[in-house]
Amino acid sequence: MDIKNILVVCVGNICRSPMAEYLLKQQSSTVHIESAGISGLIGHPADKKAQLCMQRLDIDMSAHIAKKLNAELLKKADIVLVMSNNQQKHIEQTWPFVKGKVFRLGHWQNKNVPDPYQHDQAFFDDTCQLIQQCVVDWKTYI
Repeated sequence: MDIKNILVVCVGNICRSPMAEYLLKQQSSTVHIESAGISGLIGHPADKKAQLCMQRLDIDMSAHIAKKLNAELLKKADIVLVMSNNQQKHIEQTWPFVKGKVFRLGHWQNKNVPDPYQHDQAFFDDTCQLIQQCVVDWKTYI
């Protein structure tokens, strides 16, 4: 499969999906990568704790603005990376045309990525580390 467009999805589009988006962008300059949230906190910046995780990796996420998942974003994506089995099921039930191109970010490790929203910085740091590992796992395929 020739992957030119990747969509990363979480719940609010302020923590996990933007971290994964920016980490994927760092690894591939030829693929269009964006993120959205199932219940996107439209117009919000990335969570400050998520931004701190990324700053420690010399990645500036300050330009991120959350958006809500919709059919148009899903249609143009070659692959959709979600954070959990439940998100995958929800998206495939809501938009059946995406079946076959929705995978968990943690697919290769058979892991869900836990939501750090409203948790402490240590939880964010652990989540960021897991996202980094998962992004590396996808490198061969993207």
